Amino acid sequence: MKHFIIHLFFSSVALAIQIAPFRADVTPPLGSPLCGGLVKPASGVSESLLALGVVLLSDEKPIVLCAIDFCEIRGQDHAHWRAVLADAAKTSPERVALHSLHQHNAPLVDSEVQKLLPDLGILDLGATKVALQKVADSIRVSLNHPQTVTHVAVGQAPVDQVAGNRRIQMTNGKVGKMRGSSSKDKVLRELPEGLIDPMLKTVSFWNGTSKLAALHYYATHPMSYYGDGIISHDFVGMAREKRTKEDGVPHIYFTGCGGNIGAGKYNDGSPEMRPILVTRLLEAMVESEKNVQRKSLSYISWKHKPVVLLPHPDFSDSRMTAIVSNLTISPTQRIVAALRLGFIRYRQPILFTSLHLGDDVTLLHLPGESFVEYQLFAQERTQGGFVCTASYGDGVTGYIPLEHSFAEGGYEATQAYAAPESEHIIKQSIVDLLKR
Repeated sequence: MKHFIIHLFFSSVALAIQIAPFRADVTPPLGSPLCGGLVKPASGVSESLLALGVVLLSDEKPIVLCAIDFCEIRGQDHAHWRAVLADAAKTSPERVALHSLHQHNAPLVDSEVQKLLPDLGILDLGATKVALQKVADSIRVSLNHPQTVTHVAVGQAPVDQVAGNRRIQMTNGKVGKMRGSSSKDKVLRELPEGLIDPMLKTVSFWNGTSKLAALHYYATHPMSYYGDGIISHDFVGMAREKRTKEDGVPHIYFTGCGGNIGAGKYNDGSPEMRPILVTRLLEAMVESEKNVQRKSLSYISWKHKPVVLLPHPDFSDSRMTAIVSNLTISPTQRIVAALRLGFIRYRQPILFTSLHLGDDVTLLHLPGESFVEYQLFAQERTQGGFVCTASYGDGVTGYIPLEHSFAEGGYEATQAYAAPESEHIIKQSIVDLLKR
């Protein structure tokens, strides 16, 4: 089976760097589908959903980094959103990194999949259009007040008792029962954390002694509990907003490669656990900025790499179409098949990007629900450098396990859309994007 990689493009600029933070409320109306119709529709609001980000201005085209409290933005919609945000920032779509945080009591955006399910609602098209316009408008407003960036500061701190690997129970090389974002199974919760990235990483932007904005990165599914119809940005959004309020400058959170990571070792899914998880994440955010390394920002460099991943050969278009069109089976089965069909039929390249801040700070942007091993791989490839990884870019890929994960089984492997051999093309893309 052949895989195809399209060329890597990059550009670098020197001096005259400015930043323009933006913020928009993208909360959908009550009655809107959440998580693509796989959970109860919106019946109330716990906290507003937000789109937060920064525009970086320099001698070349602007760069947009945006993190949104949505479950996913996929395929043609992800491309359309990047084009609209690029127009607002007066740049080109390949210079926009758009990432969902992946909370499940939040919208999933895929209008092509919605067309496959005319009798089911997986998203509110009108609300989605309004949300996109709000984000674009917030970018335009932010450009009226850019601030000069002289330095960045980087730091990290361990997050205590939040993340655990979901694929920890193994029998004869096969994944057994799994603990997800929450678990009430005492045996599963007593198992080790397994492979995780324990560190929350922070990059902040400064003008002299004045902090302008901070970006945080941590790898775990971001839910404490969900499925009750109450819109929420959950514990990651709550920690982010508390930090913003305490610090007085924008704080933006990106979910890292958390495809196989969740809070189920430490979280029983009770409402009482949510504020505890908030505190644990917030403490790491604060700690990550206590002993930072300040670095002069003399140049920035942007790279983008369009990549084509082939679909898993065991799931054909005809097989998925038969499931989608079968009105006698459950809506959940039809939605799951339609989401996979959306990837099978989406033959456009998927954008991988990176932003280099000076000589040794890199922000890496990956699609889908990438496994934590990709994030750790990126760090191993940059000895002496500081790498922050955001996953959940274009969600059209679904889960992105490792090749051997398919033989191990488990939920993620059964829900992965791309061929098992995709690991190699993704890792090569990461290597290329990390190069200066």
